[in-house]
Amino acid sequence: MNKPTSAVKVLVVDDQPLIVEELCEFLERSGYRCVPCKSGSQAIARFSEDLGIGLVLCDLHMPGIDGIELIKELQRLSGKHRAFEAIMLTGRADKQDVIKALRAGFADYYQKPVDLNELLNGMQRQEVALQEQQKSLQLGHLDQKLQYLSESLDDLYQDLDKVRRGPQWSDAADGEVSDLDRMKIPTIFTQLSPRQLGVAQLVGKGQTNYQIACELGITENTVKLYVSQVLRLTHMHNRTQLALALASSPGSSGGRQSATAH
Repeated sequence: MNKPTSAVKVLVVDDQPLIVEELCEFLERSGYRCVPCKSGSQAIARFSEDLGIGLVLCDLHMPGIDGIELIKELQRLSGKHRAFEAIMLTGRADKQDVIKALRAGFADYYQKPVDLNELLNGMQRQEVALQEQQKSLQLGHLDQKLQYLSESLDDLYQDLDKVRRGPQWSDAADGEVSDLDRMKIPTIFTQLSPRQLGVAQLVGKGQTNYQIACELGITENTVKLYVSQVLRLTHMHNRTQLALALASSPGSSGGRQSATAH
């Protein structure tokens, strides 16, 4: 009776081809899709190419790249965006080696010759653990995207409300246009909201998106959005044109010095 195929692929790594063949045959009968490898370097290449690999079953003692070095490299490749679980196989159950392997990131280990049914149970447990890891990663990515979206929408709604109430350049309660509201603003900038104008002013001072984000307490992505809006509304092509336009306005001594320097 064929068992349902798991969505997770298993990377099977051992320098003994017969062991790889036996393990793959058993796991595939048990519902897993396997990626056989006969060396650590081959396993690294296959892991990089196939994002479906989520379980790694590998020998501890192998020539070249051993099991511990392999897992460390796979962890480096995975970073914070990909999860996997690893099970170690060893023919020599040296206590120090086992401890070192578990500390390196192996979730479990089995001594050769392996009891295949016990191994299968262990694989199933690690598959459940992997699913939890993947769920946490996905939720983390979604939370981050929602945070960016929420901050951007909040800023945009505030600007929309100010535009509907009419341009109030003298109202600088948020401190974003505290300098610009005391100078004559070029006509081309009067259509901007207070937040857009505040961002434009900081661009004119030569600040980076990161610096602007820190000063205004918004995300860097939101700053990029505002800069794009300002350029579109003022029909300018780049930040340099924007900075020069602000520098040419009366009362902008810092801007005139910057323009003269060029």
